[in-house]
Amino acid sequence: MVLSLESRQFKGPAGPCADSLETIRQLLGISGIRSGTFVEALPFSLDDTTAGSETELQAAVQGERRRVDLPITIETSNYYSNIIKRAASGDSSQQAITDLEKYLNAPNRDVWENSWVRLPVDRLSPLTKQILEADLRADRKDPGSGRRNDAGKFFFRQSGREHLRIPVSYLLKLSLAEFLGTCENLPAALHVTGRRLMDHLLSDNTSPETFSFHVVPISRETGSGRALAKETAKRYLLTQLLVTFANNAFGLKDGGQKALLYLSPHPPVRQKQLNEFISDSFYRQLFMSPCLSGWDNGEEKHDYMCLCHQVLSRSQLNATAKLRDAGIITRNLVVLPNLSNISLANNGTHISLGSRKLTGLLADDASGFTRAHEKHLGDLVIKIVEHFLPLFVGTYSAAPYRIDFSDFHPERVLGFLPHELDFTHLRMIWRRWKRKAGVKVFGRPLTPFGVKSVDRVISLVFRLKGDFVPDFRLVDYLVSLMGTDSSPAMDGTLGNGERLKKDLSDLGIFDPRMSLYFLYRLREFAQVGFSGFEGRYYSLFESLDSDVSHSVNLQILITALAYKYALQGRFTHGHIPDDPQTESERRQIFFGAAIGLPTFFVRRETRNLFMKTILERTGAVRYSRRYPGYLRVYNRQYKLALVDLMVSDAADLIELLDLKETIRDLRLRLEDQAKHSTAGRLTRAILDSMGQKEAMKVRADDFNLAAEKFYREDLKRRHIAEALEFVREDLEQFSVNGSLAADRSRCSELLSSGDGASIRFVDSVQDDLLKDTISPEDLSGLLKIVLATVHDNAERARSILIRESVNNGDSASIHRAQHG
Repeated sequence: MVLSLESRQFKGPAGPCADSLETIRQLLGISGIRSGTFVEALPFSLDDTTAGSETELQAAVQGERRRVDLPITIETSNYYSNIIKRAASGDSSQQAITDLEKYLNAPNRDVWENSWVRLPVDRLSPLTKQILEADLRADRKDPGSGRRNDAGKFFFRQSGREHLRIPVSYLLKLSLAEFLGTCENLPAALHVTGRRLMDHLLSDNTSPETFSFHVVPISRETGSGRALAKETAKRYLLTQLLVTFANNAFGLKDGGQKALLYLSPHPPVRQKQLNEFISDSFYRQLFMSPCLSGWDNGEEKHDYMCLCHQVLSRSQLNATAKLRDAGIITRNLVVLPNLSNISLANNGTHISLGSRKLTGLLADDASGFTRAHEKHLGDLVIKIVEHFLPLFVGTYSAAPYRIDFSDFHPERVLGFLPHELDFTHLRMIWRRWKRKAGVKVFGRPLTPFGVKSVDRVISLVFRLKGDFVPDFRLVDYLVSLMGTDSSPAMDGTLGNGERLKKDLSDLGIFDPRMSLYFLYRLREFAQVGFSGFEGRYYSLFESLDSDVSHSVNLQILITALAYKYALQGRFTHGHIPDDPQTESERRQIFFGAAIGLPTFFVRRETRNLFMKTILERTGAVRYSRRYPGYLRVYNRQYKLALVDLMVSDAADLIELLDLKETIRDLRLRLEDQAKHSTAGRLTRAILDSMGQKEAMKVRADDFNLAAEKFYREDLKRRHIAEALEFVREDLEQFSVNGSLAADRSRCSELLSSGDGASIRFVDSVQDDLLKDTISPEDLSGLLKIVLATVHDNAERARSILIRESVNNGDSASIHRAQHG
């Protein structure tokens, strides 16, 4: 079908920035769009990109009910005592007690997600105690500030000994401190590196979080996106070694506890079940992190995380009202969402890219390039990039999830979509989702009534099984807020985010004290010290090597292409309007991909000129019979059109950045999704672990629990093995080339043995590590080697950044590289 693009000649306003495009190009050092150096001079082009990632991990404690902190805390709480008394007096239902007892006494239950751990204080070394005391201060920077007001909740006495109870997120930091404080013959440089890494192990939100141990330069020399994949995998490996070290060094195993750490995208099934019958306040008491690491004032950060939970819980209720206003809920009988929203317990990865060119210019007051220019270009780039984001969903990361028919209520499964899409697209998505799920009876769609016993009978009689979704995390979490008519979020003007937060606060959707949620977020130099973007749409990677490597490469390519479009003047803010309907029109494709919907609909006369450019290349587009004035588009055809667009318009960037293999890999994943996409590989592996062939033939809870078990065991071992392979590569490279950084620090003996002893040692301990039978001595040796490679990688990265900054005459970047 040929689409009419006569409106392409429309010249919308250049945008809110006062300077002309030619002036902006001159400030960026770009001589002209027809110059032979135009592409090389673009932000995020050749050797301009730095990268980092933030990884959210799932924590759990394995052990018998009487030994693990979470069930103990529940049973000894005032909440538990009070509901028993209220049930006994007839003031409340006995069901609350029954539900809690069922949770606590589930058969074969020995894994407690997001539980804290308990350990004797006298097992801590002097250095670990010193770190603990510093973190318990009201202000970590002020030794005289005294302890936090809530410090008492971290201590208790048992059998005459003082014990400490902490979340696993903070256990990682204390474990590293314990290793540094007790390891003999540890080179001084590694001790310094270890102390530095402590600040990268965050006790934030519900789940443990880590962020990159060093800024990763992206270039052909460093292996492009694979450089960040290596850093991410080795950071994950270090957390595994630290949790294993803590289980032994702090006597956790002896006490009947075993801390676990792994990658898992969804809030745990059992935690969701618990959340159904406890109060929101008690949920926060059990699961919101005390923020002991990574923040100068942990109590303030903890209060902020509680605020986020309260706001999202309220926002979820408001979303139900929107569903009624949209005509999706048409009867008074609804299943109200819980007053406690659990979405903050989901886990993903954020990949941030920085431009050395933009950062250097913004750091130099004499450059003439200002925050206004950064914002004007940045918002336009985000709007362009959002059109490409469906390429990532399920392709490079995923969160497979089964939804039972009894849970297939719009007020449950549509999550926060009412705050992310306008009513037109919301209705379209719900109609297609019901069709995909096959919830028809006698030709009419039927959703559950809300009475579980009735819904189970209906499900059995009419064989209604619910649905299977490739990336439910992106639907179940507030990933991107929609702008309002009066306060667009991406119009390129300074302060637009603050204005939007004020509007959303008035609507009861958000709170102005919180950071705005976007799929692709501008990282402004004035706020974070570099200029770039954060991709927040990644769920779970099946491979920490290939998935992450190609994701980073593709993210860089799309960002550079967006700058190319913007600085050519080919697309302006006027070509991608900022009204909520146009914003929703492009984002519905992303959310439809997460749900697994095959089609979406675009206005035939859309004002989005960039969307028209993509649809011109898209195959099998036709006029919609159901929605007059709309075009029906296949999601898969749209994705293939995006690839063709990149191959055509970014051919020079693909060649310059050497990304032909990434494009080949992307085509392969799109052409055979079941075999090559991340969603397909994860789903197949989960089903294989169950001895099943199809997800829809498995009960929802059975599939989702099997997925958690697969992530906790098989996938964790796979990720560890990948990380160890990166360690071997480092050791082999060092044996051949050496490293001035390691030689200076006198830790080269850990990295290079002329006879390959270090590599053979890694080979010899791998099986024991994967089986969790590694000896304390071997674990200590492996920790030393991993720390040494992390230290060496950081020094190499700093050397590259300094060298390239010297070549470019960028004194500001040299200073930043030298001082981390």
